[in-house]
Amino acid sequence: MGKPQKEQLRELAETERRALQRMVQASSERVDRVRRAKALLMVAAGASFAAAAREAGLRSGTTVATLVARFNRQGLAALSIASGRGRKSTYDAEARAQIVATAQSTPDRKQDGTATWSLSTLQKRLRKEGLERIGTNTIKRILEYAGSSYQKSRSWCPTGTAQRKRKSGVVTVIDPETEQKRG
Repeated sequence: MGKPQKEQLRELAETERRALQRMVQASSERVDRVRRAKALLMVAAGASFAAAAREAGLRSGTTVATLVARFNRQGLAALSIASGRGRKSTYDAEARAQIVATAQSTPDRKQDGTATWSLSTLQKRLRKEGLERIGTNTIKRILEYAGSSYQKSRSWCPTGTAQRKRKSGVVTVIDPETEQKRG
């Protein structure tokens, strides 16, 4: 016989029950959230913590007991991963700003050996500036997150803008539908 359950699941509100059932049936929901919702519904139906853990695919009855205690305090927010979990960001906001600023600056032909930035030349420059372990893929992701895209002219421009040659000189063209296209 298992350990007695210290804290029982409180009575579920009808809105909470419906939300949990929707999560269990949704194919687009995260698997970890579905498992937690399924375990809570089973406990609400009268199953033991150990049985709910087995059926929901969780580690043990202790995991379900912890989930029940958290659900009693926080409600549906208990289904999300607790803050502080996961990998910590490698590059802070200051380093990300440095990457974006460097990409948007014009390279020095003598120092950088290029007239326009490529990911590898940008990587070499950033490594000289103190980001010793930065990779090209990280640079690309940071620039895309900041709203820039790599243009055919081998320059990084904010998304929705492009440099065009005209008789009067080089002009910046802005796409008015940029935000609609992103969404």
